[in-house]
Order: sequence, then C-alpha cells, then structure tokens
Amino acid sequence: MAIALGLSAAAVPVALLAAFPALAQEQNDSSSTLQLGTVEVVATTPLSGTGIDADKVPGAVTIIGADQFDRLNSFAVTDGLFQYTPSANTSDVQGNAFFQDFRYRGFAASPLQGTPQGIAVYQNGIRLNEAFGDTVNWDLIPEVAISRAEVFSNNPAFGLNALGGAVSIQMKNGFNYHGFEGSIQGGSYGQIGGNIQYGGEKDGFGVYVAADAVHSDGWRLQSPSDLARFYGDLGWKNDKTEVHLVASAATTNLGVVGPTPVEMLNQNWNSIYTWPQTTENNVGMLALNGKYDLTDTWQLQGNLYARKFSQSHVDGNDADLEACSNKWNPGVGNTKMCLEEDQFSGPTGGGNPVTNPTYAAFRSQMVLYDQNGNTIPFTALGANQLYGIINRTWTDTTTYGGSVQATSTDKLMGHDNYFVVGASVDSSDINFRSNSELGITNTNTLQVVGTGIYLKNIPDYSLQDQYQVFYLPVNLNASTRYYGLYATNAFDMTDRATLTMGARLNIAQISMQDATGSSPQLNGDYTFARINPLIGLTYKLTPEATLYGGYSESNRAPTPLELNCADPNRPCLLENSLVADPPLNQVVSHTYEAGLRGNSILFGGKVNWKLGIYRVDSDDDIVSLASQQTGYGYYTNVPATRREGFEAEMQYVNGPWKFYANYAYLNATYQFTGYLASPNNPYATDGQVLVTPGDTIPGIPTQTLKLGLDYMVTPKWKLGGDVIAVSSQYYVGDDANQAPMLPGYWVANLHTSYQVTDNIQVFGYINNLFNARYATYGTFFDTEYLGLNNPQMQSPGQPFSAYAGLKATF
Repeated sequence: MAIALGLSAAAVPVALLAAFPALAQEQNDSSSTLQLGTVEVVATTPLSGTGIDADKVPGAVTIIGADQFDRLNSFAVTDGLFQYTPSANTSDVQGNAFFQDFRYRGFAASPLQGTPQGIAVYQNGIRLNEAFGDTVNWDLIPEVAISRAEVFSNNPAFGLNALGGAVSIQMKNGFNYHGFEGSIQGGSYGQIGGNIQYGGEKDGFGVYVAADAVHSDGWRLQSPSDLARFYGDLGWKNDKTEVHLVASAATTNLGVVGPTPVEMLNQNWNSIYTWPQTTENNVGMLALNGKYDLTDTWQLQGNLYARKFSQSHVDGNDADLEACSNKWNPGVGNTKMCLEEDQFSGPTGGGNPVTNPTYAAFRSQMVLYDQNGNTIPFTALGANQLYGIINRTWTDTTTYGGSVQATSTDKLMGHDNYFVVGASVDSSDINFRSNSELGITNTNTLQVVGTGIYLKNIPDYSLQDQYQVFYLPVNLNASTRYYGLYATNAFDMTDRATLTMGARLNIAQISMQDATGSSPQLNGDYTFARINPLIGLTYKLTPEATLYGGYSESNRAPTPLELNCADPNRPCLLENSLVADPPLNQVVSHTYEAGLRGNSILFGGKVNWKLGIYRVDSDDDIVSLASQQTGYGYYTNVPATRREGFEAEMQYVNGPWKFYANYAYLNATYQFTGYLASPNNPYATDGQVLVTPGDTIPGIPTQTLKLGLDYMVTPKWKLGGDVIAVSSQYYVGDDANQAPMLPGYWVANLHTSYQVTDNIQVFGYINNLFNARYATYGTFFDTEYLGLNNPQMQSPGQPFSAYAGLKATF
C-alpha cells in the first residue's frame, strides 16, 4: 500500500514538468542553512516573519538545513534533529525508528501517550502537538519536503508546551526549491522505500510537490512499518504579496513492540514481550498562508488551517486474572480484578468465601463482567497459556486554527529595531474511545489472541484507600481552545548590543463530556491562563564573537488525557480507559541561560562554534507513574524539578573536508522530598521510592557526544561517517537512583555517495557499523507473569544494518 501510493504520485511532477518546461533542467537551489561566515536569519515566533540575525537571539538556536537531513538518507525526521542539535537525544521506547522521542535539555516531544511533553513543535507556523495528549507524531512529517528546521531553547513566543524549547519546521515551496529529484533505496530488515519531489516557478506562480513511501519489516520481531506521505504547495507572489495553498496527507502503520525483559534479550536480541502492539496514524491538512508588505518596514503575515487526525492503537498485554476466590484476602487490600467461578472448592485466601459475609462486598467490587453484563466464568487454561488483555483505543481529532502577525523593522530612536506582535487560535474537537478484550496468551510466542469477550467492571468509587484496576469502555468527547497573544522587541542599543524583551499570554480552555451516559465523573471544564515574560541581551565582543544571556518563562496546561488520569487510587491505561481524577496544575518553567558563539579561521578553514550554559526550574512539573497492573499508570504534579547543563558545538569546513561535533552535559534532578510510585522496582518499599532533592530524573542520559566527518575523495566520490556516544542513565521508575543504571553506549555509522553523471547518484550507508548491543530506554516489569527473575526490561537499539540506493536529479 505504501509503495503503491508513492509510485502513483510520480505522475504529478511529470505533468508539472510539462507545465514548467523552462525549469526542467534547473537544479535544486535549496542551499544549506549552515554556511559558515554568513548571516543566519531566523524567525523567533511560530510564523516566519522577516526574521532576525540569529546572532541577536539571546538563547540557543540550532539551524538544520535540507542538505543535512539529506546527508543521513533517513525517512525519520528525528534522526536529523538529534544528530545536529546539542543537548538533544532520542529515546526509542517502542523499538521503532519512526516512533522515537525527541528530547531536548531533558524535555520530550514524543509520539507516545503517557510521556509528559515539554517541547512545542510547529510546521509552517501550525502547531503539531496533538490536542488530546500534546504528543508529536514525527512519522507524519515527510522528511524530503523539509527546507530547514530550527531548534530553539525556551522562548514563550512559541506558546503552550515550550517548557524546554521549540522546534520550528519550514517546508519547501516552488520559490525556494527548483528541479526534480527521485530516489529509491533498500536494505536490511526488508526495508524498501523512495521519494520524489519537484519544484519550480513561472510568471509569479510556484509549485512544489513531494511524496515518499517506505516499508520495513523492523529489526525486532512483529514490528513491521508502512508509511506513505504527501506534501504540496501552490504559491503566488509579486513585489509585495506572497500566498501559499498547502495540502498534506499521510498514513502510517507502525509496529511498536515496546521494551523486553533483559533475560529474554540475552537469549534473542530481537525478542519482544507481548504482542500485537500496533499504532495506525492518518492525517490530512489544508492550509492557507501568506504575507503582505504594508510598507518598506511593516509586514503582515498570517495563516488559516484545518487538520484532521485519527489514531488507532492495539496493545496486547499480560493480565493477572485468576479465580475470585484465589484473589480474595480478607483484611488486605484486594487490588486485582478476577473472574467468577461456578463453584468454590474449600477454604481459600483466609476463609471460605461461601460462608464469609464480606465476600459479597469483595465480589461486587472486583469481579469482571462481559459486554452483556454477565459475569465471566473462570476457566483453567493449558500449561502454555495465561490470561491476557487486548486494549484498543481510537482517537479522532479535528482542529481549526489560525494566526496573524505584524512585523516592523522601523528604527527606534535612530537605532535598528525588530518588533513583532501576533495572535493565534487553535480549536480542537476530540473523540476518544477504548475497550478491553479478554485474551489468551501463548507463553511460547507471547501472542495475545482475543476471545471476543469485552471486559467491564462495576467499580465502587467510594473506595479511596486502595487503587482499583478499571476495565471500562470509554467514549469521551473533549474540546480544547487555545488562545495566544504575544509581542517581542529586539532593540539595538548600540552597534554591538541588542536588548530583547517580550511576553506571551496563553489561555487554555478544556472541556470533557462522557458520551456513554454511564460515566458522568469524566465530565469537567477547566481554564488555565498565564503571561510568560522574556528578556535577554546579546553583545558582540568582536566582529567574530557574540556573548548572550537571557531569562524566560513558559507554561504547559494539562491535557485532556492527563486531567482524566491523575489519581493514584484509580489508575488507568495510558492508551486506554480513563477515570475521573483530581485536577492537575499547569507546569511553569523558568529558564536562565548564557553563552558565547562565533566564527573564525582555523588552519586555513572556517569554523563556527557555540558554548552555552543553562538552568531550567519547573514548578508543578507533571510526571507519569506506573501502577502494579501492566500498562496502567497515572499523572501527578511534583513540586519542583531542575534541568541544568552545558553544551558546545563546532562545525569546520576546509576544502574537501567537513567536520562537526557537539557535546552536552545535562543534570536533570528532582528538587523536592516525597514518595513516588514504582511498583515493579525491586528497591522500592511497598511499591514506592523516597525522592530527595538532587536525585536524577530517570530516562535522561547525563552526557552525549556526536561527531561527523565528510571527505570528498574525488570531485564525484564522497565518504563520511558519524559517531554517537551516550552515557548511562537510570531506568524509568528508579527515581531514587538505587538500582544499577542502563549502560551507556556508542555507535558508528558510515555513508558514501558517487556521482555517476551530473544527474545520477548512487549511495549507500551503514548504521551501527560494529553491531553494538545497546538500549536507549529501560524500565521495570512484574516478573511473576512469566516466572522470570530480573525485573529490568529494555528497548534494544538497531543492530548492524546496510542500505543502498539510487538518486536522480534534474
């Protein structure tokens, strides 16, 4: 399906070549955005505006050009963002290259529901954080169509969720990309894919279209992926006006098999835990954006968009289900659901349930029912079978939004000045549905097969002293209305010093209604509002070196998912059923940073370099905690967290040589004393660990180092490689830092290309050259299900893999 869509799209640029014949041989002019010794212009708000010299931004900025993405030959956007951004790392929780987290300074932009999000992501000024859980589905962005990406540190102008920073992605159009390009590649683990793109302009009109498709069997068992993506831009411009009509669509089906117990990985590095586990995403978007030069110094810019997103998720899990009499233990909190027996066989669990009057109360709280309201009989399973659960969710979101911005470059008191004022609205309507099907797990293959019996229970909401596991079909309607008003001003006090000040008002209105009529406790209306300030200063010490420093604040409102899953006494499946919970507070981050950047001549070559330090203090940070039931958890506010560190970056060009390096040190810690749930952690007491100030937040490595080198062996043959080194990190759930750490790792990648003719190139690349065994994510699980001993589980990294391809450019 994915490949067929990609090939059928090839007819589009063929027709366009006929419409723009004069441009058929014109080469792509989308040049690198990281040319040394040039002035880099960046937009410091979601809309591009006229831009400002990046040297005048009082914070860290990383600019990644189209050629840098192209260098990696990857279909995954996160690979380029990670490779070139200091203080960035990826966490492959689900074992799929297209479903990775992007983490910057310890904050996440993740596609995985259950991950607290802290990075705002925009595409052409349109917010990509999904309304239900603030997740970012990187798999829906066609990497081939990216013109450039800018990664900013904390900047409140980017609105909600920019706690740690923001990613602003600008796509190609017919005015900045000229020519036709097509490529196809294939290699390890059954991967085959390709892309095409065409751009051109004539008589004030510009057109750009791109499509890509890829299939991969996945390097882990039961983890195939299929992606098909399209992006198109039709533009028109004259001396004062530029307008673009944009259409994009994508469909992806990803095998997301998650972490595996280490004992199983020791036997087979490709092994998985329980399956099926799949996520299907579909998106379609129409957008209209434009800009108009009111005067020589004033520009008006805006966009309007409509976006439809749908996601379905299937998750086969273990289920600790037994006969009710075996679960019942008078005087002890009974926390597990159970199946009913036809009869009892004598004293069990501290007394005979038949004669014990309190058993009736236990039964009314813990027994499971089917979709028809009947109790489910317990059946003793075979030697190689256990009860399992297949959880399914469906999320459908329709979003309409728009933004408008005015930019002025008028002088102020005779000095250069850059002023921006803008407003935005993002309105989303969401429907979330879920159910849970009783399954049977084959302990040899770990496949969970459904029985056709859909579970529900009748919970007793009066019980506050113990948590309950809820199997409740959910049908929730929710709406989010996000409003923003912002202004920033960069004033050149002297020809060396620039003062930047600004602020943004965020208003978030969230409403939720139960559509079943049986769960009114899900209903709720919430409003969050805050004004976030920004102040900073840049100073040119010399023409080649600039000092910067600044302070800023940002906030994040709890999402509908988090608001309905925030009670430790009533945990819910983070991809499944929701329950009524106490409200959460919004998160507020306070960022302090300073740095030095510049360029110079070294050994006859040009070098760009950056050094920076930062500290981000977050109040009421939201964290996700696990419950004793696999797949269940809840969100909670913690009083304070801190992320502080140092980052360095350099790029060097000298004739046929190109080299880059970036290093980051990050210390992410809790700044409070209190207990956090960690039920499967062997070092926990009664399922909890005591956190004290200075304890490291799990899942975040302290150090990362990334190096890359390209060398033109001949004018036609290029050879290069990259090395990535990541330090150890604590397992997720080890918030008190008591257990052994997830080991650090390093991997080496190689790539090469040869220009056969002016229009034809062959290329190849190898990932994980030395076949290192490593994991980017680790957590704990309940060993009782399969009788294992080690509670640690990991998501293994991609083994050695090799690919080759062909690219044609006209």
